[in-house]
Amino acid sequence: MRSTTCPANRRRSPLLVALLAGAAPILGAGGAGAQESGEAIALDTITVAGPSQPAGIPPFAETATGPVQGYRATRSATATKTDTPLRDIPQTVNVVPREVLVDRQETRLTDALLNVSNVQPGGTIQGRSDTFIIRGFRTQTYAIDGVFMNQASNFYPVQRDLADVERIEVLKGPASVLYGRGDPGGVINIVTRQPSLVPTADASIQGGSFGFRRVQGSASGPVPGVDGVAARLSFGTQVDPTFRDLAGRDNSRFFIAPALTWNPSPDTRVSFIGEFTRQDTVYDEGLIARNGRVPLDNISRYYGEPFSRYNANANFGTLKVEHDFNEHLMLRQVLNAQSGSFDAIAARATGISANGLTVTRRTTAATSTYASVDSQTELVAKFDFLGLRHTTLLGVEYFNGYRRAVTTQGALSSVSFLNPVPGLALPGALSLQSDLKQKNELTGLYAQDQIDLGYGLQLLLGVRYDTGTQFYFSRTPTSRTIPPDQELSGVSPRVGLIYRVVEPLALYASYTTSFKPQTANVFNAANPPPETGEQIEVGTRFDFTPDLSLTASVFDITRNNVAANDPVNTGFSIITGQQRSKGVEADLAGTILPGWKVIGGVGYTDARVTRDTTIPVGNRLEAAPLFSGSVWTTYQVQEGVWRGLGVGAGLTYVGSRFGDITNTYKVGAYTRVDAAVFYDLNEHARFSLNLKNLTNARYIEQPFNQFNNLPGAPFSVLATLTARL
Repeated sequence: MRSTTCPANRRRSPLLVALLAGAAPILGAGGAGAQESGEAIALDTITVAGPSQPAGIPPFAETATGPVQGYRATRSATATKTDTPLRDIPQTVNVVPREVLVDRQETRLTDALLNVSNVQPGGTIQGRSDTFIIRGFRTQTYAIDGVFMNQASNFYPVQRDLADVERIEVLKGPASVLYGRGDPGGVINIVTRQPSLVPTADASIQGGSFGFRRVQGSASGPVPGVDGVAARLSFGTQVDPTFRDLAGRDNSRFFIAPALTWNPSPDTRVSFIGEFTRQDTVYDEGLIARNGRVPLDNISRYYGEPFSRYNANANFGTLKVEHDFNEHLMLRQVLNAQSGSFDAIAARATGISANGLTVTRRTTAATSTYASVDSQTELVAKFDFLGLRHTTLLGVEYFNGYRRAVTTQGALSSVSFLNPVPGLALPGALSLQSDLKQKNELTGLYAQDQIDLGYGLQLLLGVRYDTGTQFYFSRTPTSRTIPPDQELSGVSPRVGLIYRVVEPLALYASYTTSFKPQTANVFNAANPPPETGEQIEVGTRFDFTPDLSLTASVFDITRNNVAANDPVNTGFSIITGQQRSKGVEADLAGTILPGWKVIGGVGYTDARVTRDTTIPVGNRLEAAPLFSGSVWTTYQVQEGVWRGLGVGAGLTYVGSRFGDITNTYKVGAYTRVDAAVFYDLNEHARFSLNLKNLTNARYIEQPFNQFNNLPGAPFSVLATLTARL
């Protein structure tokens, strides 16, 4: 992709006008959303400096929140909340720029993160959301522009759309010193596309295998009549029947994201982004394990019923105000509000008959609502003290969130294991299974200092103190006593040291910690203890050239009070004692030669139970392979008659994984081969053809538990026509 800066008076491409016009009736027809069964989209982007460049950064230079030229990012704010070069961060941060999403035509957050070492899909929670395995540990939420989605919920209720994504960043290991809540495996932070004072627009139409179809667009420019105000509107709508035999039902999703920026003065920046998602999907548990494995003779096999549906909405808005008192002192205020809900009714598997021929089931219905507010006030100071240069961050965060989830269940007829026939059963009377009420109110005080010690040494020190209350009560038909609020508090220190041996080589070591109130639905539990974790990491970053970088690290993470799937009570969790993950990883990203780009990584992770009274010590953690790796590379002709023609190829390998923490079954290793051909007809239009799973391999992509194993899609083709100003 060639990034371009377009003058405001450039004529609009007729193709772009046609695409935007074609999208209107689709959007108006129902804004129906879609599932993740295999796809969600990313378009080409135009690199334009936003209306608010941080002090000291020249125009059009890369910033931590802006576009990336090529596949290699050089700056990030995810790990420090300051715009910092990646080589000056003593913890692994991997960045997937939008250009990768465009070339691969990624339509799922799951696929986008396969470009990062030691990150695997961890299950869709029956087609409802996205979960991931990072360095061996499951995470079911993520941050958007540095703000976590509601942590009173144990998963975000919709699947993430990529229409407004500028870059996806993964901070490996615990990060509680800045984020308070979070899993010890790492933090996924989605950086959104910012409005631009220079008019830009892009739109695309997609069609693919199994009836997949999607329209997406994003337009940005100045607001007429208001100086210094820029706006962007991004949208995506898709319908996805998928390769699964879902009783003739489709998955759909509608997503829209308005954004504004305003510079009332040279020293003040105001921005707002809102996201609104509606999702209507089939409740799909995938395939069932039997006799220690998951049969792959028929990956379309569906054990649900036509009435199995899931409907959800998720909404949030983030307001950020920054003011520079001078070149040394900046005040930042971030205010986020979130709300959402879902309702579901489904046929769910509960067991397998002794002869292995019949699947017993029940009807389960659930409704859930949540809401939260998050306020972050931060002061960033840059100064010299005792001959040392400091970048200091002081902050206070207040979080207040709640959720309520009511689950009912009833009897349902069994179905054949090998030949399930949907449509022959109807749900009966339902009775209470659980009524979960949770409220978290936390205040965090944190401080961080990035110190330049000279002689190529940099020191990072940080500490956070969280205090607050949690009310957590999961009422079952036999429980009635309401517990008191639980007092929560935790200290999360962090220390890191960087040594710049020579200009292209940096070595680092760090110690980080995590603290997280429980959000899992623990059977018959009241106020379960918070989860804690700590990590030791040693790593290096080496720039082969100014455009090609390698990062590598060794890590050791310990996690306490971990929630895991309850092997006895389906739909609930248990609190295990201690888990540990040790491993090594390496990632490569950048440009090898003009037009030839690459991104990929390899990883080894040994994640096991190390102390427990229920789970055998030594058991491997679910969905965590020992070995995994991926590489994606593209080449685009730079000159001559074929200028603009590009080809891409990718390889993904994931080792065998246990499907549950009790290690009762295992899913096999797999290798997936992908390819792409794209052609820039001119600077305004691109046609691309993306081929996935060229060898038509059969595999389990996302194991979750015995009755929830999502198979990978077979060979598929996705055609995309993109237009841009």
